Parts: sequence; C-alpha cells; structure tokens
Amino acid sequence: MPRPHLYLLVALLAAFGISWFSDRIDPYYLDVLIGIGINIILAVSLNLVNGYTGQFSLGHAGFMSVGAYGAAAVSLFLGPKMLGEDGGTALQQGLMFLGALTAGGLAASLAGLAVGIPSLRLKGDYLALVTLGFGEIIRVIFQNVEFLGGALGLNGIPAYTSIFWVLAFVALAVFTVTCLVHSTYGRGFLATKDDEVASEAVGLNTTRYKIVAFVIGAFFAGAAGGLYGHFKMTITPTGFDFTKSIEIVVMVILGGMGNTIGVILAAILLTLLPEVLRPIAEYRMIIYSLLLIVLMIMRPQGLFNFKFGKTTTL
Repeated sequence: MPRPHLYLLVALLAAFGISWFSDRIDPYYLDVLIGIGINIILAVSLNLVNGYTGQFSLGHAGFMSVGAYGAAAVSLFLGPKMLGEDGGTALQQGLMFLGALTAGGLAASLAGLAVGIPSLRLKGDYLALVTLGFGEIIRVIFQNVEFLGGALGLNGIPAYTSIFWVLAFVALAVFTVTCLVHSTYGRGFLATKDDEVASEAVGLNTTRYKIVAFVIGAFFAGAAGGLYGHFKMTITPTGFDFTKSIEIVVMVILGGMGNTIGVILAAILLTLLPEVLRPIAEYRMIIYSLLLIVLMIMRPQGLFNFKFGKTTTL
C-alpha cells in the first residue's frame, strides 16, 4: 500500500478513535478542536490555489458559503423526507450528512468553475479583485434570497457535525492536496507557479491547471462550510464576508505558501490565539493584529516555512 494511502487510513482510524471518546472531552475544548479542523480544511484547500499554483484568491469565504448553504438546504429540505418523522437511524443520518457535504462541495466546485473559467486568465491583483468581487456577490445574493432565510440566514440546521467528520475531512483534504501536488499532473501546478510564460512555451495549458486547482480548492471549502453550518446550527451571510476570506489567506501566508505542514500549524495557531487572549477580551483583537504584524515583519516567508527533508509537505 502506498504511503499516502497508509497515512489516510491511519488518520481515519485516529479520527474514529478520538470520536469514540469525544463524550469525555470538555465541550469547550471540543468546540475549539472542531474549529481548528474546519480552519485546517479551509487553509489547506486555499494553499492549493495560492501556494502551489501561484494565484491570489480572496474569495474562499464565498465558496465556503455556497457549501454551507447547499449542505444546509439538503439537510433541512430533503432530510425530513428521506429520514422520515423518526429522524432515521445513526447510519442513515451519517449517510445523509455525507450526501449533504458532498452536495455542498459540488455546489462550491461549480461556483469555482463558473468564476475560474472567465477570470483565471487574469493574474495577480486583477485576479484578487475578481475573486473578492465574487465573494461579495455571493454574500449579497444569499442575503436577498428569502428561500434561504435572507438576511436572517438559515436556522435549525441539524447538529450532524462531530469530531469524526471534521478530522476525516481534514485527512481527506491533506491527502488529496498532497497526492495531487506530488503526482505527474500536479507538477503542472508547480510549473505554473514558478514561471507561467515558460510553462506555456513548452506546451502546458496553465489556465486549465489553475481552473482544476480552483475547483478542487472550492470543493473542500464548500465541505468545510457544510461542516461549519451543521456545527453552529445556524448560518448568516455576514458570517462569510471579506473578513473571513482574509482570515484564511493569513493562515496560508503565515504558514508559508506551498507548505502544507506550515499551513496546518498556522491554522492551529490562529484558531487558538483568540481563545488564549479571551481573558483580555477588550484588547484581544488589537493584540492579535499586532502579533500578526510582528510575525509578518520577522518572518515574511512564513512562520513555519521550514524544510523537512526533501519536501515541505506531508
């Protein structure tokens, strides 16, 4: 069995084991742990676009919102019909939730494809502005669609998210990105990042590589949105605004662009930091912002951008 597949199997077994004892974990720590897992999925998926393919997307929260609303709609509107009045068995609920997350991820992928085809011929600041505009368009659309709750959002979403589902999707996201980047096809991502003009000169369709990275990144962002919605049990358009996209981008930059391990560590750090500063709540965001500024000045290449043997990824 190839090593990446072995890692995935071990990670899934570890997720199952942790989930088995999750009732013994303090609810607060469990809440933080689930938040860390969701942020890891978001950061790793954005790293495929920004880090490995060399693009600069500011619309990841938009894809997250599409997945959150898509998965929530499946659970709220189709779930009762499929599970019946008694709510179904635990296995039925699990399969239902997996289907909802998949639907949310696919909806986000379609959104990524719709944005990627016309916009990924652009580069740098222009692409950033297009993706930023997309994120704001999606937020305004959800804010004005009464079927999806409008400005009040969707409430009463089933609490299907557990530590098992979060850790399982973390493992799947890391596995997918790692295998893709280290595959023959994935080398096209790195070539696109290193020198797009030279890559096109030797026959690589760089636009296709960028679109594929965009779609895969959007899928996992959508799945993370589905996990988030079924954990918080309520979602509103304001929860997926420009600030959320910047938060994810900071995780990628702080972890080191194109460094999967570093991005994971940065996601953990930036999720824990606000919690550590919670006792001084009135100064929390000021200190948090100052620490980010200092870290970016001291380590512009990324706080965790170290070399691990032959590669910087898993």
